[in-house]
Amino acid sequence: MENRIGKRPIIIAIDGPAASGKSTTARILAGKLGYTYIDTGAMYRSVTLKVLRSGLLDALREDTGRVSALLDGLQIEFRGDRVFLDGEDVSAAIRENTVSREVSFVSSLKPVRDRLLVLQQKMGAARGVVMDGRDIGTVVFPEAELKIFLVADPRERAKRRHAELSLKGGNSAVPTVEELEEEIRQRDRDDEQRTHAPLKRHPDAVVVDTSCLTIDQQVARVYDLAAKILEG
Repeated sequence: MENRIGKRPIIIAIDGPAASGKSTTARILAGKLGYTYIDTGAMYRSVTLKVLRSGLLDALREDTGRVSALLDGLQIEFRGDRVFLDGEDVSAAIRENTVSREVSFVSSLKPVRDRLLVLQQKMGAARGVVMDGRDIGTVVFPEAELKIFLVADPRERAKRRHAELSLKGGNSAVPTVEELEEEIRQRDRDDEQRTHAPLKRHPDAVVVDTSCLTIDQQVARVYDLAAKILEG
């Protein structure tokens, strides 16, 4: 699809902590621009789901090298808004809270980051993409023409996560807002302190605080920033 502003396709990197609105903003923005949306968080969640299903999570805490075998032949595809892991639609499974609790650890493993880095750079090579995650602007595409760093108050992020889980329903008990807030704060600490590609803002990134913004407002803010570059 041709980009709807200007003629020169660019890379837009949207980083930020969990539940700051990265995925929703990136997905809507990509649609408005006619760009390809790449959800790198879903890629790490997919690997985490594979680790959980393998029963090797506890073993990996002692020997992280064992994850390499799980990465052999790994296939992650995006088909529209669906995510496929080794040919299976895991769009719903990767959003379960069991995956959310462990994704920070799994994504900190160097073999995992190295493998997905290659896949992500290959996906974005043609440009005209919006990619979100925690190290897109610092590691995956530091040369991105537009780098955004979304932030939001942990309590507000917990409320968003609680609403998302409640909406899904099902038989699983939904954690309280307080429990989710503590999980989010711990995940922030883990992401910021990990050895490989820690969560941090690129010096050129524009910070957007989404705590008091609606989705439409935060998308509009990033869209305006993209428009200035594309029309320049």
